[in-house]
Amino acid sequence: MSHLCLVTDIKDGQAKAFPHPSATEDRDLIIVRRGLNVYGYVNRCPHAGTNLNWQEDEFMTDDENYLMCFTHGALFEPDTGKCVAGPCAGAGLSEVKLEVENGKVYYSG
Repeated sequence: MSHLCLVTDIKDGQAKAFPHPSATEDRDLIIVRRGLNVYGYVNRCPHAGTNLNWQEDEFMTDDENYLMCFTHGALFEPDTGKCVAGPCAGAGLSEVKLEVENGKVYYSG
């Protein structure tokens, strides 16, 4: 397992990018925090193949309810990665497995 961050490094309701620990992956990870829960995805829109963020760590809609692809406006559920609106509706972000131990977030595959 690779240590990525502390849960508290991410503001509740927000998401941050972290370098992907796998040597075969060239995209960052997105880690979303909801309370003490975290969810991880590869930073790649399933429709356009672009990064979701338009500026550093800008992933969430203003109301913090969805991750948003700033290329085409697709909306993704933070806890499932499922696209619920936009050109890739029904598709989803590529999930990565995370584990939390003592407030530390680890990439586990």
